[in-house]
Amino acid sequence: MKNSLKKFVYVSAAAVLALGIFTLSCKVNKGSAAVAFAETPASQIPQDSFAVTQALQNSFRAITSQVLPAVVEVDVKETTKVKTFNPFKDLPFFFGIPQENGDGTKELEQSALGSGVIVRRTGNTIYVLTNNHVIGNATSIKVKLNDEREFEGKLVGKDDRMDIALVSFESSDKSITVAKLGDSDAIHQGDIVLALGSPLGYFASVTQGIVSATGRSGGQIGSISDFIQTDAAINQGNSGGPLVNIYGEVIGINTWIASNSGGSQGLGFSIPINNIKESINQFISKGKITYGWIGISLVEITDEYKEQLGIDKKQQGALASQVFIDGPAYKGGILPGDFITGLNGHDIKSVDQLIREIGGIPAGKTTTIKILRGKTAKEISVKIDERKEDVSANDTKLWPGFIASPLTPEIKKKLNIEDEKVEGIVVARVFEKSPAAALRLQEGNIICAVNGKKVSSLEEFYAALGANSKKEIWYDVYSSGHIVKTNIYEIGK
Repeated sequence: MKNSLKKFVYVSAAAVLALGIFTLSCKVNKGSAAVAFAETPASQIPQDSFAVTQALQNSFRAITSQVLPAVVEVDVKETTKVKTFNPFKDLPFFFGIPQENGDGTKELEQSALGSGVIVRRTGNTIYVLTNNHVIGNATSIKVKLNDEREFEGKLVGKDDRMDIALVSFESSDKSITVAKLGDSDAIHQGDIVLALGSPLGYFASVTQGIVSATGRSGGQIGSISDFIQTDAAINQGNSGGPLVNIYGEVIGINTWIASNSGGSQGLGFSIPINNIKESINQFISKGKITYGWIGISLVEITDEYKEQLGIDKKQQGALASQVFIDGPAYKGGILPGDFITGLNGHDIKSVDQLIREIGGIPAGKTTTIKILRGKTAKEISVKIDERKEDVSANDTKLWPGFIASPLTPEIKKKLNIEDEKVEGIVVARVFEKSPAAALRLQEGNIICAVNGKKVSSLEEFYAALGANSKKEIWYDVYSSGHIVKTNIYEIGK
């Protein structure tokens, strides 16, 4: 039932023949082959074709010689504590058995390596950009340059949401190369790119491919960034190294691969450099990244969900399923059920896009958010606040505290509801310590009315909820053949 509720909110004969052909074509009788000597080649490469190929090769050489000196290997050591097992720990000391001291743990040192790229110099301080998952909880960092010189690195800042980190080292050598950062918004599918780094420990390697796609979302590391997809070979150890364009500019930081084997399968992903540029400044000035926050909980929704909201199925955007009481969005007038379609004059197409863009807006700045409330379009001004973990994770302020889903015939069947007259919306998930939890709502409850007003669709539910958004709320709930009224929840108190 839970899965049903949540889905609304979020070798052949030809091969044998081919092998036979290949085997035959490789088999030659002794003395039957014509002899060709090196000084009399059988054919010549056309000069015009050769010139194009040579020009391409010269371009790759130039790009590599320009960028590779700025690419580094990042060697990391991490010390962790592990529990030890001592079967003699309870024996008295006179048995001559060494006794454990402290908390019964020992330190274990692990080594790892990744890649990085030099992105800035300030005086004698040189800054290297890499991935957060490369740095981890490092106790020591070494930066190895392309000329194999090594420097002690210092962590400037790291961020697990973006999966980036900045490391510095000191050198008075003014000849150390700093990479040029490009414009990742200007790239297109099919553009030629090079990936540089130390894959599998093979220092200072270069691979070449194209941009397979842009704007990819997701990943195995929880990054809020979108990604550039490339078929340039990326393997373990490439993480943190640059993806560069034909002008030798860094347009991405290689971060993860999609693979069934653990090796490159032509599916590598890089964080666009435009997503990172401001983060470099923040690391240097504050040691961390500060994200913008407006205090809403977002979900992707299905076409059926959109229909229940009274929204065209083709409309793209992100649903504000819940709003933090007294948060920036709440104060600005955004309500649960509002469908966000635009931000600062441009369209919003997905939840991921909205999260990235809100996160990049400085605290204190006012932004314009375009919404659909049912069939009515509105523009609302919201002053951005700084995202703080203790505030954004506080479900006591999350209103209404549950995800609402449409009551479909399929859901009725799952809930064993035979009465065709039962109408309302389904409580799909209740957040711990939220107002909904305080009202003892449970997953699978059917809300039939809000403050005595009957609701039969999501559009009606959110309209009734919004009409009482700064007052008090109670629900009529259908459960096990009965309709009961909840207690009253006073909003904002």
